[in-house]
Amino acid sequence: MKASQALGAFAALSQETRLGIVRLLVREGPNGLSAGAIADAAKVSPSNISFHLKELEHAGLIEARREARSIIYSASYDGLRDLIGFLMKDCCAGRPEICAPVLAEPCCSPLKARKRAHA
Repeated sequence: MKASQALGAFAALSQETRLGIVRLLVREGPNGLSAGAIADAAKVSPSNISFHLKELEHAGLIEARREARSIIYSASYDGLRDLIGFLMKDCCAGRPEICAPVLAEPCCSPLKARKRAHA
């Protein structure tokens, strides 16, 4: 990932509604949600949600696909992985043992287990 792409992704995520949408879609997994369901969850009007979804898609953080008459949005795990990789690329000045605990934590562990681990 180039710095300009990372800047675009961070700019898209720097808005509270868009950050919430990405987190929602990450939780939903690859099946994703319709724009209407996302609008309901985010408590945003349908016209407003379209703007946010377009920004996130343009930044490479979400993907859209057509299913019958609906457009379904899901997290772009490749895009998110690239962004995290960009941040961690030169991890800890060549001392990977410092970053290893962060990278070793499974992202898909059950929520209760993650909460206990951080308590």
